[in-house]
Parts: sequence; structure tokens; C-alpha cells
Amino acid sequence: MSNVDKYDKCFVKTFSVKKEKLKKLKYNTIPKWDSIGHMSLIGMLEETFNISMEMDDIIDFSSYEFGKKILKKYKVIIK
Repeated sequence: MSNVDKYDKCFVKTFSVKKEKLKKLKYNTIPKWDSIGHMSLIGMLEETFNISMEMDDIIDFSSYEFGKKILKKYKVIIK
């Protein structure tokens, strides 16, 4: 499974959204992406990619697209 597939799966499983909606997905734009959902997503991403994100990056992780840039810092490339 590619990194993009793994990344997408984390969002789909955490927020129960369709893959087609991911590119426009942002924090607090759907009911499930609240503070609790956010931490669930971060936990799943950390487990999936075997990383430990810094608090600033967890706070800045505000959208599907911006998350790709943050993960790049941890050498997780999502194209």
C-alpha cells in the first residue's frame, strides 16, 4: 500500500468520509473533526507511519492538504 493510500485510509477511518471529499477537508468543517477526532487522527497517523509528531505540528495539522506538508518533515512523502 502506498503512503497516499495509508494517509487517505487514516482520514476515511477516523472521520467516516468518502475518499473523494478528502482534498477539501479541513479541521472543524465536519462534526467528527473536532478536538477529539483530531487527536484520534494524529494517533492513527503516528501509528501508521511509525512517527511521533511534535506538539506544534499536531496543532498546525489543520487540513488534509497541509497535513502532507507536515508529514514531509518526518520523512513521510505523500504525493
